[in-house]
Amino acid sequence: MIVTIAVQNLKRGGLFDADGGREDRWPQLAKRITAVDPDLTLLQEAEGWADAGHRQLVRAEHDLGMDGLLAPSRSGRGTALLYRRETLGRRIAWNTDYTDTEMHHGFGVAGFDVGLPAPLAVASVHLTPYSADKAITEADFAASRAYRHGPYCILAGDINYAPAAGPDPAWDRMRPYNRGARTILTDPALHQQTAPVPDRRVAWELSANGLIDTAWHLYQQTGDDALLCRTGNDDRIDQLWVSAPLAPAVVSYTLLDTPADASDHHGLAVVLDTDRIDISRPWTYR
Repeated sequence: MIVTIAVQNLKRGGLFDADGGREDRWPQLAKRITAVDPDLTLLQEAEGWADAGHRQLVRAEHDLGMDGLLAPSRSGRGTALLYRRETLGRRIAWNTDYTDTEMHHGFGVAGFDVGLPAPLAVASVHLTPYSADKAITEADFAASRAYRHGPYCILAGDINYAPAAGPDPAWDRMRPYNRGARTILTDPALHQQTAPVPDRRVAWELSANGLIDTAWHLYQQTGDDALLCRTGNDDRIDQLWVSAPLAPAVVSYTLLDTPADASDHHGLAVVLDTDRIDISRPWTYR
């Protein structure tokens, strides 16, 4: 079975501008997402999506032809997950335990029966941008919840920090508060003499949890620099990670950047062939 996953930071729900004024960008976002006809859509900054009886979530369900789920969020800019029932069937789980206290932007894990020895777990994640140390803790929490049903999981979204490997950020484009959170601290007196060092520990923590960055995975196979294009203004902070048994199933990775005014983040789409998933060593969560 072929499964296409789209990932997109909405920028304030696709409903507001940076200052909170009304700005309905959802039609542009829907056009970007539907261009790849996804079976799973993982969204971040779903601000306002629960208002007025989940009006925006219902709108997205109709426009995308998918069923939707919202994770609880204390920030008000939580994550959303939409899935195509014709491909994945009805969800068999939706776990949001502890997420409103452990994750700044909230978090939820959906489970699907796609014929594997254990459910396929899928999570949309948005790690805190304010502290790499806190984001590392959130990454550990997200990984542990994504593994709740077994070894087959997808974790994707706005990671907010540099990937584990690849080009350095575009420092000249990075805002000061992001530079403060996303760089290794050094003596300020040396800043004019040495280049900043990106803090890659969040990605390293995801890797330590047995997860694999799909863009880097395909880059190692193909050497295609297009796989490492920045998704944010200054770095490839939007990422899709899979557990090791899913890595052989990664078929392609595509940047979603049209229409250009849909969001301040590019999206991405990853295609999996579930027939290529490694099921040789299943395990149960303990």
